[in-house]
Amino acid sequence: MDYKHAGVDIEAGYRSVELMKEHIRRTMRPEVLTGIGGFSGAFSMEAFKEMEEPTLVSGTDGVGTKLKLAFLMNRHDTVGIDCVAMCVNDIACAGGEPLFFLDYIACGKNYPEKIATIVSGVAEGCHQAGAALIGGETAEMPGFYPEDEYDLAGFAVGVVDRKNLITGENIKEGDVLIGMASSGVHSNGFSLVRKVFTMKEEYLNTYFDCLGMTLGEALIAPTKIYVKALRSVRDAGVTIKGCSHITGGGFYENIPRMLPKGVRAQVQKDSYPVPPIFRMLAEEGKIEETMMYNTYNMGIGMMLAVDPADVDKAMEAIRAAGETPYVVGRTVAGEKGVDIC
Repeated sequence: MDYKHAGVDIEAGYRSVELMKEHIRRTMRPEVLTGIGGFSGAFSMEAFKEMEEPTLVSGTDGVGTKLKLAFLMNRHDTVGIDCVAMCVNDIACAGGEPLFFLDYIACGKNYPEKIATIVSGVAEGCHQAGAALIGGETAEMPGFYPEDEYDLAGFAVGVVDRKNLITGENIKEGDVLIGMASSGVHSNGFSLVRKVFTMKEEYLNTYFDCLGMTLGEALIAPTKIYVKALRSVRDAGVTIKGCSHITGGGFYENIPRMLPKGVRAQVQKDSYPVPPIFRMLAEEGKIEETMMYNTYNMGIGMMLAVDPADVDKAMEAIRAAGETPYVVGRTVAGEKGVDIC
């Protein structure tokens, strides 16, 4: 008896690492001091010594049950982007610049090519965020996961000068809310998605005119990474007073997280186009509108609060970074919370 007969193929693990290296290489930053394969990743802070008070910000998350869709579609090259996005967007909400990322893949059986494909998505997400992929772990766990399934999670660290932290404490009545368009469902609410839609290959491969693509393509679309857009806004000289990453819990849970006491957000639901996947989801599942806004991003993946005088500059900077912005509402005096009007 040996480890391989117990279900763990160490040689496959070695092969996976070799296949990953070409993808990881494109994420490197000059601050990275170690290569892939060591026991830890080292990252120099030398470049940030000029900050008055360099402050680390971190984020961790997974892809959730969207992975079930990836298994059904046998599509593994985009979920890594989702994993990175869920972490680095949270860091960017605090004004942080993502520095490095680590991933964790647990699988029932290590198929090196599949693992490398997953990591290619992680590397692409890191590339979009400007973060280095400096390490990770692939755990083969026979008997715990089915052979053809896996879980994927990650952890990111960023840096910001403390004076530039985005806390929301200076948001006041009359500030303007700018939303950045999402790419679709992103990586939240898939437990409900899988209850609404028939999770069969034939149905997922069905083309819908209202979507302009197959249902599977609409659902698997990776989460937008807003790091460059937020950096562009800051570089334009705009003070971002508050920032909210619209994830699980939708508008009702996430927008109030950036608001100070005594300030309420008002969002005009007709101020931007809601992507058709959400309308289809609501109709097929007979989901009430309030529940949709309490579960999904409804087409807005990131929300900013800025001074009215900065709106035009902020909108121009977001467009320059390749994202689509909308003025979606404003802040008013009142109990902390959000109204969808």
